[in-house]
Order: sequence, then structure tokens, then C-alpha cells
Amino acid sequence: MKKIFLLICLLSIGFLNAQKVDWMSMNEALEAQKKEPKKILVDAYTNWCGPCKMLEKNTFSNEKVANYINENFYAVKFNAEGNETIKYKDTIFKNNNFDPARENSRNGVHDFARAMGVTAYPTIVFFDEEGNFIAPIKGYMSPGQIEIFLKVFASDDYKKMKSDEAWKKYQEEFKGTFSG
Repeated sequence: MKKIFLLICLLSIGFLNAQKVDWMSMNEALEAQKKEPKKILVDAYTNWCGPCKMLEKNTFSNEKVANYINENFYAVKFNAEGNETIKYKDTIFKNNNFDPARENSRNGVHDFARAMGVTAYPTIVFFDEEGNFIAPIKGYMSPGQIEIFLKVFASDDYKKMKSDEAWKKYQEEFKGTFSG
């Protein structure tokens, strides 16, 4: 009986770990890039944002999405209205309008969120292997919807697209494998 219980526990832990994005802070991701260059994916969210919670629950918990992100990106969870201090490209970014009494409701917008072009929540922001800004993608996305963005940035295919027509063609020819 103890062996069966132990086996069930180990299997449960394995399933939970297989479907989890390895989140870190932006400062940690930038430091990690110095040792092992890898692109960065930033999930810019807020505590009060319903679609942000849905993105976490429905998309980032998807096994294929989580595994792909963990293999190809440093994943950053960034509260766009939080109080974290970020050092990026020799500039210190803060939220000078942060109010601790409003931590779980609308709060001041973080300067780093503004610098990344975040104007809606959630927004996924991509950076290259040297920490240079690539692009923000706004709004909730299902696993099937986010897949094309994860793959176009991870593969550097975005560098080949010089027009809207090229992006439309890429979308038409893209064969997704994530469900949702």
C-alpha cells in the first residue's frame, strides 16, 4: 500500500513539474543571459487583471506551451504595476507611483512596463539573446494562439519578415501543434 501511495505521489509531482513555466525576475533573466544567451519572454500582468489570470491558468499551464517556453526562453513574470526595481541597459526602472495599500487593485504603472510598450494587460514582451527589445504582443492568447508567436521569435523567423504580406503568408503557412 505504501508503494502505491509513493508511486501516485511521484507521478503527481512529475505531472505538475512538466506543466510549469520556470518563471524568474527580469534581473535574474538578464544575469542568466550573460552566462547562457537565450531569448527572454516577459509576461507583463497585474494582480487585478482577469485575462492575465486566464493566461496563467489556460495557456502557461499547458504542457506543450510550458515546455516550449522553458526550452527556448528565460521566462519572466513581471507585475506591470508592482514595486520591483529593474536594471536594464544601465538604467534603473521603478514604479514611483506604487501604493502598497493598493497592491491588489489598480496601481501606478511601472516605468519598465512603459519602456516595453505595455499599454494593455496581459502583454507578452520578447527580447533577443542580448536583452534587446523585439516586440510586445497584447492580450489573452490560448495555447494555439500563442504558439505562432513563441515559434516565430524563438526561430528568428521574424527577422525575415519585411512586410505585412510576409507576416500574413507566414501565418497562412504555419502548422501549429499546440492544442487550445
